[in-house]
Amino acid sequence: MVRRYVFPTLRIIIWAVIAVALVRIAFAGADVSTDASGAEPTGQVVEPTVEATTATITNAVTVRGSVVADPAVPVRATLAGTVSKVLVADGARVEAGTPVLEIRQETPQDPLTRTDPTTGETTVTERKPKVVVEQVTAPVAGTLAMPTLKDQVVSVGDTVGQVSPGTLSVSGTLTPDQQYRLVGAPAEAQVTLKGGPAPFTCSGLRIGAAAQPSTPGDTETETTTTPSGTIACSLPGDVTAFPGLGADLEIVNGTAPDAVVVPVSAVQGTVQRGNVWVVAAEGAEPEQREVGLGLTDGQVVQITEGLALGDLVMQFVPVPADEGEVDCADPSQFDPAVCA
Repeated sequence: MVRRYVFPTLRIIIWAVIAVALVRIAFAGADVSTDASGAEPTGQVVEPTVEATTATITNAVTVRGSVVADPAVPVRATLAGTVSKVLVADGARVEAGTPVLEIRQETPQDPLTRTDPTTGETTVTERKPKVVVEQVTAPVAGTLAMPTLKDQVVSVGDTVGQVSPGTLSVSGTLTPDQQYRLVGAPAEAQVTLKGGPAPFTCSGLRIGAAAQPSTPGDTETETTTTPSGTIACSLPGDVTAFPGLGADLEIVNGTAPDAVVVPVSAVQGTVQRGNVWVVAAEGAEPEQREVGLGLTDGQVVQITEGLALGDLVMQFVPVPADEGEVDCADPSQFDPAVCA
């Protein structure tokens, strides 16, 4: 009787209890609360920091460029008048200061009027025009192109010829960062020609503004693609080169031994003045501090004031808390990956 009715009933009750327990675990999950276990999270995010150290820093900028033929220099009239003589033939070789033509200017003069005090008779005497002759000279040495003819009328500033110097330069473009680093640059650079002779020094280093685009375009695109400056220097006469040949210019614009430096990633700003975030006492917020900036090699930057050797600063400039947040209600900022 017991085996027939009691044992089967007990087995059914036990299996029912087990089933209820499994269903509860499946749908409610295990209890992992800290109240039950007593465990608490101990991990925390630590911002990387770096110490201000000393180093010898050299501000060396390398610019990729090419060999170009120096442009012809215009010969301009310095007097308004008529070409009276052409002194040098077209295609001739001239030196700087060589007279190439003469300009004659005639200015009429008022006649002289004389009245006889006795008779009252008036006599008018014509005067010859005032004549000025001026020579126009070649501005540089080179080959003269002279399209101007004798008896041609010219005005001041008119181009009466051109002199092709026949010299070469190395020219390249500068990014805004390079242009800042080359403020106060020396007058020479080290040049390496692609497939050419050993590196050599070129003189007459010239830094200028980049040419503006001929047609207006998208402002944002132009800002990121248009160079902000140009750089060029003259090749020595004993260096054999050809227009179009690739070249690298290296300009060393200062060296600072034993300078206090920090990584460029730790500084907000790149020239003259910047900000760093100094790590204060444990638990306190980093202190923003203005510092003076000196030379940089692109990896570290010299701190001229505001920071002492051994000061601890944040390795990266902090990002504002609201920067990078997306407003999902704004269609222009909607990001499916964030707003889904």
